[in-house]
Amino acid sequence: MDGANTAWILTSTALVLFMTLPGLALFYGGLVRSTNVLSVLMHCFAIACMASIIWLVAGYSIAFAEGTPWLGGLQKAFLMGVGKDSLAGDLPEAVFFMFQMTFAIITPALIVGAYPERIKFGAVMLFSGLWILIVYAPVTHWIWGGGWLGGMGVLDFAGGLVVHLTAGVSALVIVVVLGSRRGFPTELRPPHNPGMTMIGASMLWVGWFGFNAGSALAANGDAGMAMAVTHISAATGSLVWLCIEWVKFGKPSLVGVVTGMVAGLATITPASGFVGPMGALIIGLAGGLVCYYAVGLIKHKLKIDDSLDVFAVHGVGGAIGTLLVAFLVDTSFGGGGLAEGMTMGSQFGVQLTGLIAVLVWSLVASFILVKIVQALVGLRVSDDEELEGLDVTSHGETGYNL
Repeated sequence: MDGANTAWILTSTALVLFMTLPGLALFYGGLVRSTNVLSVLMHCFAIACMASIIWLVAGYSIAFAEGTPWLGGLQKAFLMGVGKDSLAGDLPEAVFFMFQMTFAIITPALIVGAYPERIKFGAVMLFSGLWILIVYAPVTHWIWGGGWLGGMGVLDFAGGLVVHLTAGVSALVIVVVLGSRRGFPTELRPPHNPGMTMIGASMLWVGWFGFNAGSALAANGDAGMAMAVTHISAATGSLVWLCIEWVKFGKPSLVGVVTGMVAGLATITPASGFVGPMGALIIGLAGGLVCYYAVGLIKHKLKIDDSLDVFAVHGVGGAIGTLLVAFLVDTSFGGGGLAEGMTMGSQFGVQLTGLIAVLVWSLVASFILVKIVQALVGLRVSDDEELEGLDVTSHGETGYNL
Protein backbone atom coordinates (compact mmCIF):
# COMPACT_ATOMS: atom_id res chain seq x y z
CA MET A 1 0.00 0.00 0.00
CA ASP A 2 1.14 3.51 -0.84
CA GLY A 3 0.02 5.99 1.79
CA ALA A 4 0.20 9.09 -0.40
CA ASN A 5 -1.80 7.51 -3.20
CA THR A 6 -4.35 6.18 -0.75
CA ALA A 7 -4.80 9.61 0.84
CA TRP A 8 -5.36 11.21 -2.56
CA ILE A 9 -7.93 8.63 -3.67
CA LEU A 10 -9.76 8.91 -0.34
CA THR A 11 -9.97 12.66 -1.01
CA SER A 12 -10.99 12.14 -4.63
CA THR A 13 -13.75 9.77 -3.55
CA ALA A 14 -15.26 12.49 -1.38
CA LEU A 15 -14.92 15.01 -4.21
CA VAL A 16 -16.72 12.79 -6.73
CA LEU A 17 -19.57 12.06 -4.33
CA PHE A 18 -19.78 15.82 -3.73
CA MET A 19 -20.40 16.20 -7.47
CA THR A 20 -23.71 14.36 -7.16
CA LEU A 21 -24.64 15.31 -3.60
CA PRO A 22 -25.28 18.18 -3.67
CA GLY A 23 -23.59 19.52 -6.85
CA LEU A 24 -25.55 17.85 -9.65
CA ALA A 25 -28.76 17.93 -7.62
CA LEU A 26 -28.55 21.72 -7.20
CA PHE A 27 -27.41 22.24 -10.79
CA TYR A 28 -30.46 20.40 -12.12
CA GLY A 29 -32.82 21.63 -9.39
CA GLY A 30 -32.37 25.27 -10.32
CA LEU A 31 -33.22 24.61 -13.96
CA VAL A 32 -36.75 23.24 -13.45
CA ARG A 33 -39.99 24.87 -12.34
CA SER A 34 -40.31 25.66 -8.64
CA THR A 35 -43.01 22.98 -8.35
CA ASN A 36 -40.54 20.27 -9.37
CA VAL A 37 -37.33 21.24 -7.58
CA LEU A 38 -37.70 18.71 -4.77
CA SER A 39 -38.45 15.89 -7.19
CA VAL A 40 -35.12 16.48 -8.95
CA LEU A 41 -33.24 16.58 -5.65
CA MET A 42 -35.05 13.41 -4.63
CA HIS A 43 -34.07 11.65 -7.85
CA CYS A 44 -30.39 12.41 -7.34
CA PHE A 45 -30.36 11.48 -3.65
CA ALA A 46 -32.35 8.27 -4.03
CA ILE A 47 -30.26 7.13 -7.01
CA ALA A 48 -27.10 7.71 -4.95
CA CYS A 49 -28.40 5.45 -2.20
CA MET A 50 -29.62 2.71 -4.53
CA ALA A 51 -26.52 2.76 -6.74
CA SER A 52 -24.34 2.29 -3.65
CA ILE A 53 -26.10 -0.94 -2.69
CA ILE A 54 -26.23 -2.25 -6.26
CA TRP A 55 -22.49 -1.56 -6.60
CA LEU A 56 -21.85 -3.58 -3.45
CA VAL A 57 -24.13 -6.47 -4.38
CA ALA A 58 -22.98 -7.05 -7.97
CA GLY A 59 -21.99 -3.92 -9.90
CA TYR A 60 -18.39 -3.74 -8.73
CA SER A 61 -17.83 -7.42 -9.39
CA ILE A 62 -19.31 -7.25 -12.90
CA ALA A 63 -17.08 -4.26 -13.66
CA PHE A 64 -13.78 -5.21 -12.04
CA ALA A 65 -13.62 -8.90 -11.15
CA GLU A 66 -11.79 -11.28 -13.45
CA GLY A 67 -14.02 -12.78 -16.09
CA THR A 68 -14.52 -12.68 -19.84
CA PRO A 69 -13.67 -9.75 -22.14
CA TRP A 70 -17.35 -8.83 -21.87
CA LEU A 71 -18.24 -9.23 -18.19
CA GLY A 72 -16.49 -9.66 -14.88
CA GLY A 73 -17.43 -12.62 -12.72
CA LEU A 74 -19.38 -12.51 -9.48
CA GLN A 75 -16.57 -13.61 -7.18
CA LYS A 76 -16.45 -10.14 -5.62
CA ALA A 77 -20.21 -9.77 -5.13
CA PHE A 78 -20.89 -8.26 -1.71
CA LEU A 79 -17.10 -7.61 -1.62
CA MET A 80 -16.55 -11.27 -0.78
CA GLY A 81 -12.89 -11.91 -0.08
CA VAL A 82 -12.06 -8.20 0.22
CA GLY A 83 -10.67 -7.32 3.64
CA LYS A 84 -8.73 -4.45 5.18
CA ASP A 85 -5.47 -5.77 3.79
CA SER A 86 -6.74 -6.47 0.25
CA LEU A 87 -5.06 -4.34 -2.40
CA ALA A 88 -6.02 -3.06 -5.85
CA GLY A 89 -2.65 -2.00 -7.19
CA ASP A 90 -1.09 -0.06 -4.32
CA LEU A 91 -4.48 1.07 -2.94
CA PRO A 92 -6.63 -0.69 -0.37
CA GLU A 93 -9.30 -2.39 -2.47
CA ALA A 94 -12.01 -0.92 -0.26
CA VAL A 95 -10.80 2.56 -1.29
CA PHE A 96 -10.76 1.62 -4.97
CA PHE A 97 -14.26 0.13 -4.56
CA MET A 98 -15.53 3.36 -3.00
CA PHE A 99 -13.89 5.58 -5.62
CA GLN A 100 -15.47 3.61 -8.44
CA MET A 101 -18.78 3.58 -6.57
CA THR A 102 -18.97 7.36 -6.81
CA PHE A 103 -18.73 7.05 -10.60
CA ALA A 104 -21.54 4.49 -10.57
CA ILE A 105 -23.59 6.99 -8.55
CA ILE A 106 -23.15 10.06 -10.73
CA THR A 107 -23.59 8.35 -14.10
CA PRO A 108 -27.29 7.38 -13.75
CA ALA A 109 -27.83 10.65 -11.86
CA LEU A 110 -26.72 12.53 -14.98
CA ILE A 111 -29.68 11.00 -16.82
CA VAL A 112 -32.03 12.74 -14.34
CA GLY A 113 -31.60 15.92 -16.39
CA ALA A 114 -33.32 14.35 -19.38
CA TYR A 115 -36.71 13.52 -17.88
CA PRO A 116 -37.67 15.92 -15.03
CA GLU A 117 -41.17 17.29 -14.43
CA ARG A 118 -43.04 14.36 -16.01
CA ILE A 119 -41.67 10.96 -14.98
CA LYS A 120 -42.90 8.57 -12.29
CA PHE A 121 -40.57 8.17 -9.32
CA GLY A 122 -40.92 4.38 -9.49
CA ALA A 123 -39.80 4.46 -13.11
CA VAL A 124 -36.71 6.48 -12.16
CA MET A 125 -35.69 3.98 -9.53
CA LEU A 126 -36.39 0.82 -11.52
CA PHE A 127 -34.72 2.09 -14.69
CA SER A 128 -31.67 3.42 -12.86
CA GLY A 129 -31.11 0.22 -10.91
CA LEU A 130 -31.36 -2.02 -13.96
CA TRP A 131 -29.28 0.41 -16.02
CA ILE A 132 -26.31 0.24 -13.65
CA LEU A 133 -26.19 -3.56 -13.98
CA ILE A 134 -26.98 -3.87 -17.70
CA VAL A 135 -25.30 -0.81 -19.22
CA TYR A 136 -22.87 0.88 -16.86
CA ALA A 137 -21.09 -2.06 -15.20
CA PRO A 138 -20.45 -4.01 -18.44
CA VAL A 139 -19.11 -0.94 -20.27
CA THR A 140 -16.88 -0.20 -17.29
CA HIS A 141 -15.50 -3.74 -17.55
CA TRP A 142 -14.91 -3.37 -21.29
CA ILE A 143 -12.70 -0.31 -20.82
CA TRP A 144 -11.33 -0.23 -17.24
CA GLY A 145 -11.84 -3.76 -15.94
CA GLY A 146 -9.67 -5.74 -18.32
CA GLY A 147 -12.26 -6.08 -21.08
CA TRP A 148 -12.00 -6.08 -24.84
CA LEU A 149 -11.93 -2.32 -25.48
CA GLY A 150 -9.21 -1.78 -22.92
CA GLY A 151 -7.25 -4.56 -24.59
CA MET A 152 -7.55 -2.76 -27.93
CA GLY A 153 -5.98 0.33 -26.40
CA VAL A 154 -9.00 2.64 -26.08
CA LEU A 155 -8.03 5.86 -24.32
CA ASP A 156 -10.69 6.89 -21.80
CA PHE A 157 -8.95 8.30 -18.77
CA ALA A 158 -11.92 9.25 -16.60
CA GLY A 159 -15.12 8.32 -18.40
CA GLY A 160 -15.84 10.01 -21.73
CA LEU A 161 -17.29 6.69 -22.88
CA VAL A 162 -17.92 4.95 -19.56
CA VAL A 163 -19.78 7.88 -17.98
CA HIS A 164 -20.75 10.62 -20.43
CA LEU A 165 -21.58 8.71 -23.60
CA THR A 166 -23.52 5.97 -21.80
CA ALA A 167 -25.55 8.56 -19.86
CA GLY A 168 -26.09 10.83 -22.86
CA VAL A 169 -27.27 8.13 -25.25
CA SER A 170 -29.48 6.50 -22.63
CA ALA A 171 -30.99 9.89 -21.78
CA LEU A 172 -31.93 10.43 -25.40
CA VAL A 173 -33.57 7.00 -25.58
CA ILE A 174 -35.71 7.50 -22.50
CA VAL A 175 -36.80 10.97 -23.59
CA VAL A 176 -37.92 9.75 -27.01
CA VAL A 177 -40.08 7.05 -25.40
CA LEU A 178 -41.31 9.27 -22.54
CA GLY A 179 -42.27 12.26 -24.67
CA SER A 180 -41.95 16.00 -24.16
CA ARG A 181 -43.10 18.16 -21.29
CA ARG A 182 -46.46 19.89 -21.75
CA GLY A 183 -45.97 23.08 -23.71
CA PHE A 184 -42.60 22.11 -25.16
CA PRO A 185 -40.88 24.00 -26.71
CA THR A 186 -42.81 27.28 -26.79
CA GLU A 187 -44.69 27.48 -23.49
CA LEU A 188 -42.15 26.27 -20.94
CA ARG A 189 -41.24 28.46 -18.00
CA PRO A 190 -37.62 29.60 -17.61
CA PRO A 191 -35.39 28.05 -14.91
CA HIS A 192 -36.82 28.97 -11.52
CA ASN A 193 -33.47 29.58 -9.78
CA PRO A 194 -30.37 30.16 -11.94
CA GLY A 195 -28.44 31.04 -8.79
CA MET A 196 -28.99 27.53 -7.44
CA THR A 197 -27.79 26.18 -10.78
CA MET A 198 -24.59 28.23 -10.59
CA ILE A 199 -23.89 27.01 -7.04
CA GLY A 200 -24.36 23.41 -8.16
CA ALA A 201 -22.17 23.99 -11.21
CA SER A 202 -19.40 25.38 -9.03
CA MET A 203 -19.54 22.25 -6.89
CA LEU A 204 -19.32 20.15 -10.03
CA TRP A 205 -16.21 22.07 -11.14
CA VAL A 206 -14.46 21.50 -7.82
CA GLY A 207 -15.57 17.87 -7.61
CA TRP A 208 -14.35 17.22 -11.15
CA PHE A 209 -10.77 17.52 -9.92
CA GLY A 210 -11.37 14.30 -7.98
CA PHE A 211 -13.17 12.81 -10.98
CA ASN A 212 -10.34 13.41 -13.47
CA ALA A 213 -7.19 13.81 -11.40
CA GLY A 214 -8.31 11.00 -9.10
CA SER A 215 -8.50 8.69 -12.10
CA ALA A 216 -4.70 8.64 -12.15
CA LEU A 217 -5.14 6.42 -9.04
CA ALA A 218 -1.96 7.99 -7.68
CA ALA A 219 -0.64 11.25 -6.26
CA ASN A 220 1.74 11.92 -9.13
CA GLY A 221 2.43 14.02 -12.21
CA ASP A 222 -0.40 12.42 -14.17
CA ALA A 223 -2.86 13.59 -11.52
CA GLY A 224 -1.36 17.06 -11.49
CA MET A 225 -1.57 17.48 -15.25
CA ALA A 226 -5.07 15.99 -15.31
CA MET A 227 -6.17 18.61 -12.78
CA ALA A 228 -4.57 21.43 -14.78
CA VAL A 229 -6.09 20.47 -18.13
CA THR A 230 -9.47 19.88 -16.49
CA HIS A 231 -9.53 23.44 -15.20
CA ILE A 232 -8.31 24.94 -18.48
CA SER A 233 -10.93 23.13 -20.53
CA ALA A 234 -13.73 24.12 -18.14
CA ALA A 235 -12.76 27.78 -18.29
CA THR A 236 -12.44 27.68 -22.08
CA GLY A 237 -15.81 25.99 -22.58
CA SER A 238 -17.47 28.61 -20.36
CA LEU A 239 -15.99 31.52 -22.28
CA VAL A 240 -16.89 30.02 -25.64
CA TRP A 241 -20.54 29.59 -24.58
CA LEU A 242 -20.58 33.09 -23.09
CA CYS A 243 -19.24 34.65 -26.30
CA ILE A 244 -21.69 32.80 -28.55
CA GLU A 245 -24.65 33.99 -26.46
CA TRP A 246 -23.27 37.51 -26.23
CA VAL A 247 -22.91 37.80 -30.00
CA LYS A 248 -26.18 36.03 -30.78
CA PHE A 249 -28.48 37.59 -28.18
CA GLY A 250 -26.59 40.64 -26.95
CA LYS A 251 -26.61 39.34 -23.37
CA PRO A 252 -24.58 36.44 -21.92
CA SER A 253 -26.56 34.37 -19.42
CA LEU A 254 -25.52 32.77 -16.15
CA VAL A 255 -27.16 29.49 -17.13
CA GLY A 256 -25.25 29.62 -20.41
CA VAL A 257 -21.84 30.22 -18.92
CA VAL A 258 -22.17 27.37 -16.42
CA THR A 259 -23.51 25.03 -19.11
CA GLY A 260 -20.41 25.84 -21.16
CA MET A 261 -18.33 24.89 -18.15
CA VAL A 262 -19.97 21.48 -17.95
CA ALA A 263 -19.45 21.01 -21.70
CA GLY A 264 -15.75 21.78 -21.29
CA LEU A 265 -15.48 19.36 -18.38
CA ALA A 266 -17.35 16.53 -20.11
CA THR A 267 -15.21 16.92 -23.22
CA ILE A 268 -11.86 16.88 -21.40
CA THR A 269 -12.80 13.88 -19.24
CA PRO A 270 -11.62 11.06 -21.56
CA ALA A 271 -8.46 12.98 -22.49
CA SER A 272 -7.53 14.46 -19.12
CA GLY A 273 -4.67 12.08 -18.32
CA PHE A 274 -3.23 12.10 -21.82
CA VAL A 275 -3.15 15.69 -23.12
CA GLY A 276 -1.32 18.87 -22.16
CA PRO A 277 -2.50 22.48 -21.73
CA MET A 278 -2.57 23.14 -25.49
CA GLY A 279 -4.81 20.11 -25.97
CA ALA A 280 -7.04 21.32 -23.15
CA LEU A 281 -7.56 24.66 -24.88
CA ILE A 282 -8.53 22.91 -28.12
CA ILE A 283 -10.83 20.49 -26.33
CA GLY A 284 -12.52 23.24 -24.32
CA LEU A 285 -13.03 25.27 -27.49
CA ALA A 286 -14.47 22.28 -29.36
CA GLY A 287 -16.66 21.23 -26.44
CA GLY A 288 -18.16 24.68 -25.90
CA LEU A 289 -18.74 25.27 -29.60
CA VAL A 290 -20.12 21.89 -30.67
CA CYS A 291 -22.21 21.28 -27.54
CA TYR A 292 -23.82 24.72 -27.86
CA TYR A 293 -25.05 23.96 -31.36
CA ALA A 294 -25.96 20.40 -30.38
CA VAL A 295 -28.42 21.83 -27.82
CA GLY A 296 -30.14 23.81 -30.57
CA LEU A 297 -30.19 20.83 -32.90
CA ILE A 298 -31.73 18.45 -30.38
CA LYS A 299 -34.34 20.83 -28.94
CA HIS A 300 -35.25 23.18 -31.76
CA LYS A 301 -34.55 21.26 -34.95
CA LEU A 302 -35.38 17.71 -33.87
CA LYS A 303 -37.93 18.81 -31.22
CA ILE A 304 -36.63 16.30 -28.65
CA ASP A 305 -37.22 17.46 -25.07
CA ASP A 306 -33.92 16.42 -23.49
CA SER A 307 -34.90 18.87 -20.79
CA LEU A 308 -31.53 19.79 -19.27
CA ASP A 309 -29.40 18.84 -22.29
CA VAL A 310 -27.88 15.58 -21.10
CA PHE A 311 -27.19 14.20 -24.57
CA ALA A 312 -26.10 17.49 -26.13
CA VAL A 313 -23.62 18.28 -23.34
CA HIS A 314 -22.53 14.95 -21.88
CA GLY A 315 -23.09 12.58 -24.78
CA VAL A 316 -21.75 14.88 -27.47
CA GLY A 317 -18.99 16.26 -25.23
CA GLY A 318 -17.81 12.80 -24.22
CA ALA A 319 -17.77 11.70 -27.86
CA ILE A 320 -15.79 14.74 -29.02
CA GLY A 321 -13.16 14.31 -26.32
CA THR A 322 -12.90 10.59 -27.03
CA LEU A 323 -12.11 11.24 -30.69
CA LEU A 324 -9.87 14.30 -30.23
CA VAL A 325 -7.58 12.52 -27.76
CA ALA A 326 -6.33 10.34 -30.62
CA PHE A 327 -4.61 13.43 -32.04
CA LEU A 328 -3.99 15.61 -28.99
CA VAL A 329 -2.21 12.83 -27.07
CA ASP A 330 0.66 13.24 -29.53
CA THR A 331 3.77 14.98 -28.19
CA SER A 332 3.51 17.60 -30.95
CA PHE A 333 0.47 18.98 -29.11
CA GLY A 334 2.11 18.65 -25.69
CA GLY A 335 0.46 15.32 -24.90
CA GLY A 336 1.95 12.30 -23.22
CA GLY A 337 2.57 10.47 -26.49
CA LEU A 338 0.95 7.60 -28.36
CA ALA A 339 1.39 3.99 -27.32
CA GLU A 340 4.16 2.06 -29.01
CA GLY A 341 3.18 1.06 -32.52
CA MET A 342 0.23 3.47 -32.62
CA THR A 343 -0.21 6.34 -35.06
CA MET A 344 -2.80 9.11 -34.85
CA GLY A 345 -4.81 7.29 -37.52
CA SER A 346 -4.72 3.89 -35.86
CA GLN A 347 -5.53 5.40 -32.46
CA PHE A 348 -8.45 7.27 -34.00
CA GLY A 349 -9.71 3.96 -35.39
CA VAL A 350 -9.55 2.41 -31.93
CA GLN A 351 -11.33 5.40 -30.39
CA LEU A 352 -14.05 5.30 -33.04
CA THR A 353 -14.54 1.57 -32.49
CA GLY A 354 -14.97 2.14 -28.77
CA LEU A 355 -17.37 5.01 -29.35
CA ILE A 356 -19.58 3.03 -31.74
CA ALA A 357 -19.62 -0.05 -29.49
CA VAL A 358 -20.59 1.90 -26.37
CA LEU A 359 -23.15 3.99 -28.27
CA VAL A 360 -24.88 0.96 -29.78
CA TRP A 361 -24.92 -1.01 -26.53
CA SER A 362 -26.23 1.96 -24.55
CA LEU A 363 -28.93 2.65 -27.14
CA VAL A 364 -30.19 -0.91 -27.56
CA ALA A 365 -29.99 -1.94 -23.91
CA SER A 366 -31.57 1.30 -22.68
CA PHE A 367 -34.46 0.99 -25.13
CA ILE A 368 -35.19 -2.53 -23.91
CA LEU A 369 -34.96 -1.41 -20.27
CA VAL A 370 -37.27 1.56 -20.85
CA LYS A 371 -39.85 -0.71 -22.44
CA ILE A 372 -39.61 -3.15 -19.53
CA VAL A 373 -40.07 -0.34 -17.03
CA GLN A 374 -42.96 1.08 -19.04
CA ALA A 375 -44.71 -2.30 -18.98
CA LEU A 376 -44.11 -2.91 -15.27
CA VAL A 377 -44.75 0.48 -13.60
CA GLY A 378 -45.43 2.98 -16.38
CA LEU A 379 -43.23 5.94 -17.26
CA ARG A 380 -45.25 9.12 -17.17
CA VAL A 381 -47.38 10.82 -14.54
CA SER A 382 -50.89 12.00 -15.43
CA ASP A 383 -51.52 15.39 -17.04
CA ASP A 384 -53.00 16.73 -13.80
CA GLU A 385 -49.95 15.60 -11.82
CA GLU A 386 -47.63 17.20 -14.35
CA LEU A 387 -49.51 20.49 -14.18
CA GLU A 388 -49.52 20.56 -10.38
CA GLY A 389 -45.86 19.57 -10.17
CA LEU A 390 -44.16 16.41 -8.94
CA ASP A 391 -43.08 17.84 -5.59
CA VAL A 392 -46.61 17.63 -4.22
CA THR A 393 -48.07 14.83 -6.33
CA SER A 394 -45.13 12.40 -6.03
CA HIS A 395 -43.56 13.36 -2.71
CA GLY A 396 -46.14 15.34 -0.72
CA GLU A 397 -43.81 18.28 -0.20
CA THR A 398 -43.16 21.72 -1.62
CA GLY A 399 -39.80 23.33 -2.22
CA TYR A 400 -40.94 26.79 -1.14
CA ASN A 401 -43.45 27.43 1.64
CA LEU A 402 -44.15 31.15 1.29
